[in-house]
Amino acid sequence: MLTWMYWTPEVAIFFGCVVLMLAGMTVWELRSPTIERKGFLPIATTRGDRLFIGLLTAAYINLAWIGIGAEGANAWPGFAASMLVLLAIMWKG
Repeated sequence: MLTWMYWTPEVAIFFGCVVLMLAGMTVWELRSPTIERKGFLPIATTRGDRLFIGLLTAAYINLAWIGIGAEGANAWPGFAASMLVLLAIMWKG
């Protein structure tokens, strides 16, 4: 059933982190509504906007690492790079 995708522990952890971030951001937004701010992104963004942009960027980095890497290559560096970029966008974006 899940053979259409290259499921590795790293990919499963990545998507698990995405689910946890979405749940955490939902609780955070309910407790403390966000305000727009301008960071290094060319538009004013809210936390949710930055999360969406960061998740898309992180997913593309993670998938590119898996797609470009040799079969059986270690996916942890791609996971780490995607999480660092996501954190940078969330923090300073």
